[in-house]
Amino acid sequence: MLPRLVVVVPCYNEQEVIPVSGPVFIDAISELVEKGLVSDDSYALLVDDGSRDETWSLIAQLAASSSRVQGVKLSRNRGHQIAVYAGIANAQGDLVVTIDADLQDDPAVIELMVRRHLKDGCDVVYGVRADRETDTVFKRTTAEWYYKLLKKMGVEVVHNHADFRLMSRRAVDSFLEYKEVNLFLRGLVPMLGYKSGIVEYSRSERSAGESKYPLAKMLSLAWEGITSLSIRPLRFITALGVVISMLAFATSIFAFGAAIAGVSVEGWASVIIAITFFGGVQLFALGLIGEYIGKLYLEAKHRPKYFVEERT
Repeated sequence: MLPRLVVVVPCYNEQEVIPVSGPVFIDAISELVEKGLVSDDSYALLVDDGSRDETWSLIAQLAASSSRVQGVKLSRNRGHQIAVYAGIANAQGDLVVTIDADLQDDPAVIELMVRRHLKDGCDVVYGVRADRETDTVFKRTTAEWYYKLLKKMGVEVVHNHADFRLMSRRAVDSFLEYKEVNLFLRGLVPMLGYKSGIVEYSRSERSAGESKYPLAKMLSLAWEGITSLSIRPLRFITALGVVISMLAFATSIFAFGAAIAGVSVEGWASVIIAITFFGGVQLFALGLIGEYIGKLYLEAKHRPKYFVEERT
């Protein structure tokens, strides 16, 4: 029996993209059906993440014109990660692929993912960028640093992988057991531990519209990934506190020696030690600890991640 494929596509203010990418997703699924790789009831599930433009009406039109498209509209904007989660949770299929609407990730690669699953039995197949030629030098450099930082922090991620992946039904059911509100899917999926594989591809320029991930959102997602999946920053504070204490002790000895030699400046030691060593470090430590406490506060509420306002 052929597996049913669901292609989950998160959409936020994508009225310029939907008329272009919608037919592409339909054609990609139809081609997989014709090749006998997936069942005829496979479809694309477009998730409207509380868009303020005509995205939902365009999704509804696509769904009305093709059985290969279904739509889910969230009651408000909840962010890319939760929109992807909502799509996975509402996907009724044996195989679930997540891909962005802008066609930067090539839908033709889905066939390679499906074949990798069918041939090798991989429960998760990651779409991995073969290069970063389309990125600016700044983005390319910071991305490399970020992956190295995540590794140092003990966060397991797939290098050069975003949110373009295939998951089997078993992987999806296990993934939905994650109940946390603060989601970083790139780190959560590898934690499943099931057999996985990668498919390399070249990323294209955005087909239309503007990027919904400016620098501020990228930095926010990066911070989310570190603080949601690692406690090493807290341990770093402890280590930093020890180092600072040792430096303060050494500075005190130096100040004491200077006083004996009669070359000290009155009040210099106390001001330098108190302000330079402790003021900034304490504020940094409190802010970082507060970040973790804030996450605990949000998790403790057990609030739903999203509400579905409408379905096609």
